Amino acid sequence: MGDVAVGARSGRDEGEERPDDAVERETGAEDGGAAAQPQRSFWKELPLLIGIALLLALLIKTFLVQAFSIPSDSMQNTLQRGDRVLVDKLTPWFGSEPERGEVVVFHDPASWLAGEPTPEPNFVQTILSKIGLMPSADEKDLIKRTIAVGGDTVECKKGGPVVVNGKALDEPYIYPGNTACDDAPFGPITVPKGKIWVMGDHRQNSQDSRYHMQDSTQGFVPVDKVVGRAVVVAWPLTRWATLPVPDTFDQPGINHQAAATALGLGASGLAPVGLGPAALGLTGAVPVVMWRRRRLTNGRTAR
Repeated sequence: MGDVAVGARSGRDEGEERPDDAVERETGAEDGGAAAQPQRSFWKELPLLIGIALLLALLIKTFLVQAFSIPSDSMQNTLQRGDRVLVDKLTPWFGSEPERGEVVVFHDPASWLAGEPTPEPNFVQTILSKIGLMPSADEKDLIKRTIAVGGDTVECKKGGPVVVNGKALDEPYIYPGNTACDDAPFGPITVPKGKIWVMGDHRQNSQDSRYHMQDSTQGFVPVDKVVGRAVVVAWPLTRWATLPVPDTFDQPGINHQAAATALGLGASGLAPVGLGPAALGLTGAVPVVMWRRRRLTNGRTAR
């Protein structure tokens, strides 16, 4: 029998590498890399998360939606003192203006809140209100229902309903036991373009447009003072509800006066104002042009 050769190797030559050795080396490198670069702890990431959340809240408050607290009883029973409502601030950025029946928040147009106490917020409330996480406590804002818009004619006689463009409003949202306007009848008045006429749902406990007709704004609220439309009661949760436009503001014919004013026609539909001359001129020009075209056509046919 021959002797086993000296230097013989069992299984593999020196310098030869098995595939599993490479796998082990790569695994070890990965483990070493992970050890060299440990993941950041949650507490180190927390300030960044809070910063991003606050920035998003500020952007939302500025451009999308903001919470407001109801400070009085002027909108009962639709809104109760202490309710938190969410106000849509986005649509006004696209040129949308308040419509009849909408509940809107607006900046004090002419010292309507003069003499009214303003709660003094603490430091935490001030910070949270600035980023939109709490309703603002120091801003002079009001909340009322839009009754008439630019171009509308609105009136309310004692014992009668509110009438907009000749259409009587059915107002089931008025506080039980209240009248439409017996405490302060008014009109008829025409709402100027770019203004709105507002009233509280608790008519006998609301210092609304009726009570400011002698002010510099004559009781009207400029559209550019409107923060946005209140769309939902968000707090307390037991009172969660949307704030839709009542059906009475959709009745046929209620837009008639506003449309006439937009064309430059007065209350009677005849007196031209604003764009009236252009509108009437166009109306008068059409039959003249048609008559002339007919004469020219007949002349060519005769030849």
